[in-house]
Amino acid sequence: MSAYDYDYFVIGAGSGGVRSARIAASHGAKVAVAESAALGGTCVNLGCVPKKLLAYGSDYHAHFEDSKGYGWDVDIKSFDWPTLIANKDKEIERLNGAYRNTLEKAGVEIIPGYARFTDAHTLDIDGRRITAEKILIAVGGQPRKLPVPGGALAVTSDDIFHMPSLPQKIVIVGGGYIAVEFAHILSGLGSEVTLLYRGELFLRGFDDDLRKALAEEMRKQKNIKLCFNSDVDHIEKQENSIIVHGTDSTQHSCDLVLAAIGRDPKTEGLNLGAAGVETGKSGQIIVNERYETSTPHIYALGDVTDTPALTPVAIAEGHVLADRLFGKREERSVNYENIATAVFSAPPLSTVGLTEAQAAEKGYDIAIYQSGFRPMKHTLSGRDERTFMKLVVDRKTDKILGAHMMGLDAPEIMQGFAVALNCGATKADFDRTIAMHPTSAEEFVTMRTERG
Repeated sequence: MSAYDYDYFVIGAGSGGVRSARIAASHGAKVAVAESAALGGTCVNLGCVPKKLLAYGSDYHAHFEDSKGYGWDVDIKSFDWPTLIANKDKEIERLNGAYRNTLEKAGVEIIPGYARFTDAHTLDIDGRRITAEKILIAVGGQPRKLPVPGGALAVTSDDIFHMPSLPQKIVIVGGGYIAVEFAHILSGLGSEVTLLYRGELFLRGFDDDLRKALAEEMRKQKNIKLCFNSDVDHIEKQENSIIVHGTDSTQHSCDLVLAAIGRDPKTEGLNLGAAGVETGKSGQIIVNERYETSTPHIYALGDVTDTPALTPVAIAEGHVLADRLFGKREERSVNYENIATAVFSAPPLSTVGLTEAQAAEKGYDIAIYQSGFRPMKHTLSGRDERTFMKLVVDRKTDKILGAHMMGLDAPEIMQGFAVALNCGATKADFDRTIAMHPTSAEEFVTMRTERG
């Protein structure tokens, strides 16, 4: 008989924690999960899923306008924010139930409440004491607050999903995924959006040509104003509005301020010190390649660590960890190379592999192939929107080091190219592939002229 209540205890029922718990249980371990909020974590409740649903809703505005060029007589009468939010909530509730069913069917016990360490093997969950031989911390992250005078007047992305009404004017502070995606969502639904970012260009870490192309497209959109090289100095509330004062002496009047300046690991309150678990400067839990913390039987993965903050990464990590611990599959590992990612902007971006700058920094002798064009759909819609594609190629081996795209269906297209890059595809492989016509994706296999 075990000296502990559980073989494996998971703190956090997000995507990574749920996958790890389920797989561990399938290997015969006695498993429980503690969750203080809704099942599914950030992705399901306050991230990827609801954000994508809102992006779909925003896209319809452009679809309706574009349809006129194809002979449709469409009269856009109004948009109802409460209807979108209510329908979004129904879908999230369905997914919450699916996560519960998945865990229960696997034999995982679900314990509602906030878990805190009292020692390295013991947790307190709202007054209930439990012990576990192995413990996984998979609590994810949380939005960062705006650290300026009046910063408390700003909301975070968590709040946007439950707003009672759509703001007429909004200032979005930040230049990452969340800022850019909400600029698209809210402007498409009817808000006037000002995007305030302290750097010269948003989406740091993406290929520079891709970033520039998106900025050019967004500047064409009537409801978006991009303000680069400007940060927030302070925010004040006036009688009928909020005033955002920029560090460049500009002032922006709005109904709402959204702080989209990053996320921090959600480690406060866990009492990690009682278990000897060390954290880094940003609060992230320090782990080795086996996801072990400074206390070897305590593990951490997903957004609470320094690995890529993407849901599929956390899921893969959770699965691998459970296989190693309880399936005795030591050879299992996560491939962190060529992770495809997308930004659901308008138009959307997607990318896999190295940017041009990253490839040059690594010392590759690179060749660049790129193409910009008006997609076929917009020859009749009349929309002034372009698509941009780019390949980064190693001259020595002919391997594709990176593929980047801005345009219609970019995320769907890039998933296939991510497989190709992980298989070691070369430019010659792309060149000998017969194009699928007429599509935008065919441009990736028809680019023959190297950029000068």
